[in-house]
Amino acid sequence: MSPAFRVIPRLDIKSPNLVKGIRLEGLRVVGDPSEYARRYYSEGADELMYQDIVASLYERNTIPDLVASTARELFVPLTVGGGIRTAQDVRELLARGADRVAMNTAVVATPSLIGECAELFGTQCVTVALESIHLGGDKWEPLTDCGRNRTGLDTVTWARAAVDLGAGELLLTSVDRDGTFSGPDANLLERVCSSVRVPVLAHGGITTSEHARQCWESGASGVVIAAALHSGRIRLNELKSDLSELGVPVRPFGGEGG
Repeated sequence: MSPAFRVIPRLDIKSPNLVKGIRLEGLRVVGDPSEYARRYYSEGADELMYQDIVASLYERNTIPDLVASTARELFVPLTVGGGIRTAQDVRELLARGADRVAMNTAVVATPSLIGECAELFGTQCVTVALESIHLGGDKWEPLTDCGRNRTGLDTVTWARAAVDLGAGELLLTSVDRDGTFSGPDANLLERVCSSVRVPVLAHGGITTSEHARQCWESGASGVVIAAALHSGRIRLNELKSDLSELGVPVRPFGGEGG
């Protein structure tokens, strides 16, 4: 039996608010992140993802208390990203109730941090985030600091390197599609999925069950969705029901926590 395809709401945090932008820019306040987390949990979220989107820029991390309160109330795996610079930061988030951490800026600057955290906490705890822009043709470049800074790297090459260093999962964001409701960058997704041996989560532009099925067919292990859920364009439980009818293996849902 195929592993269940995961549907994961992403909540971008600019303390204390849930925010969302387009192509990682033009942020607007959406509401209270705790309220949205509870709603998505009740609709059958397979996991929740919190991302402090200004933590790396301002070299701070304001999200641990939110993680702790969510872990007390909702019995669902939590992935947390933003402002994680050291193994001690990872240790604190795991102690507060996170199941995984998603790292980008710090591991581009210090790739050895991936292996250090994998050795200390297990590869299953280490997700490397790749926020990628399309340069044309078959070229994509990962960005850091929530899409603000260029790296000069090649996305597919960096994805392979991150896995070799110990990443247990990749979060692949198409910056060009983020917040646009225009569907995934299937070409990028297929290239990364075919190049690594770990689960890849697709993020950016995913709005419909057909978009999600396209990600599954491209090799993704799940989808991470923000704008389409926050705006009400789709409901999480309806999306999972549609995916099941389309032949995509999803976890059972219905009732709190799916």
